Amino acid sequence: MKAGLPVIILLVLGSVPALGQELRAQLSPRDFTTLAAEIGAKVERIAVREGERFKKGDTLVAFDCSIQRAQLAEARASLSAADKTVAVNARLLELQTIGKLESDVALAERDKARAREAAGAAVTAKCAVPAPFDGRVVEQKVRAQQYVQPGQALLDVLDDSVLELDFVVPSKWLVWLKPGHGFQVAIDETGKTYPVKLTRVGARIDPVSQSVRITGAIGGHFPELSAGMSGRVLLSPP
Repeated sequence: MKAGLPVIILLVLGSVPALGQELRAQLSPRDFTTLAAEIGAKVERIAVREGERFKKGDTLVAFDCSIQRAQLAEARASLSAADKTVAVNARLLELQTIGKLESDVALAERDKARAREAAGAAVTAKCAVPAPFDGRVVEQKVRAQQYVQPGQALLDVLDDSVLELDFVVPSKWLVWLKPGHGFQVAIDETGKTYPVKLTRVGARIDPVSQSVRITGAIGGHFPELSAGMSGRVLLSPP
């Protein structure tokens, strides 16, 4: 992943700010997830460590699947034998040396072998955990040579390739606050301000607080920004 890809900004507010009140914000990823094991197996290799970057499709965790691969090889051999039996029976049926029932049983056995082969291939495909997007590792939850169960968490990962600013404003601001509106956010850790452009407005206004959630995007790529940084949203009515 290229350095300096955007990060998400999430406003931390308990309620809608009053006019002139400082809007505090925190940098957070747009997308994040916990990758989990889909099979029970021993962890053979972890390709990335905490803080390291990866590309979409990269193998992040590999399992020792020697047993599963052996089972798949056995299923494929059974399917090959079943295919040959069906081919021979088809010829014998033409010569009327076997009955149709025997031929049909062979066809059914071939279908069963094909299903076992497909199941084995599906299991073996889960022996490697691919990256769902470009991103970074937040936390490594298992170690190499550790046996894991299906559903057990492996890695927390995030996608910091897009900067988004998600926060709440009074609904009356929608008179002038429209998609495309530009403003800035000042980040404490860098001491700099960054351009933000409003990208979308929430679909529903809260009738109690008379507020609405809006989303903006950082305009540009800034390598100094990291998730967890905080600052002030510089936005006020005209």
